[in-house]
Amino acid sequence: MKEHQETNEEDFIGDNHISTSAVTPLRKDAFELSPEEKIDAIQEDVKRIMETLGLDLTDDSLKGTPKRVAKMFVNEIFGGLYAENKPKASTFDNNYKYGEMLVEKNITLYSTCEHHLLPIVGRAHVAYISSGKVIGLSKMNRIVDYYAKRPQVQERLTMQIVQELQKALGTDDVACVIDAKHLCVNSRGIRDIESSTVTSEFGGKFKDPAVKREFLDYIQLETKF
Repeated sequence: MKEHQETNEEDFIGDNHISTSAVTPLRKDAFELSPEEKIDAIQEDVKRIMETLGLDLTDDSLKGTPKRVAKMFVNEIFGGLYAENKPKASTFDNNYKYGEMLVEKNITLYSTCEHHLLPIVGRAHVAYISSGKVIGLSKMNRIVDYYAKRPQVQERLTMQIVQELQKALGTDDVACVIDAKHLCVNSRGIRDIESSTVTSEFGGKFKDPAVKREFLDYIQLETKF
């Protein structure tokens, strides 16, 4: 009976987009294995899954799949789990005394749903108001990319981006809005291909309704070249 209850709870969490923490849940021994050792172990696990599904791994198209998937997991789509991959958020003095909002919008975002390990694809819009420091524009994109490259839920990802920029810039005046499609909704389960998920995190001055409205108006502007 207890096992049945636990299974139902896991299914409920997986289908209802519940986040359990603002911090990525990692075990204390998460980095005892080297990336190469993890690739070797995951390769065997993927091979076992494919064989269980009845796939013929002697086929030319399939025999390299376990290694490819393992390398992709460790080096690419979950590369944001490793502290050494964290971008250096170099900041500079705001010598030109720019005191208005700076918005970096339409940052392409690729992540992975931690409930079904299916893609999350969307856009992040990030803004801050300088309190004396500014950050390179590309660093904002890199911070989004770093935290996206983990098994994620969108709420946590939004908070992590804001918290990292607040720490780097030394100000609470940071905001982030993410609009993304989740393939766990679009391609399985309800299979609603039109729906997307919007999350937001507003810090400091962005909690003021007028400042928040200004930010939201900026991200609606059409970019023309």
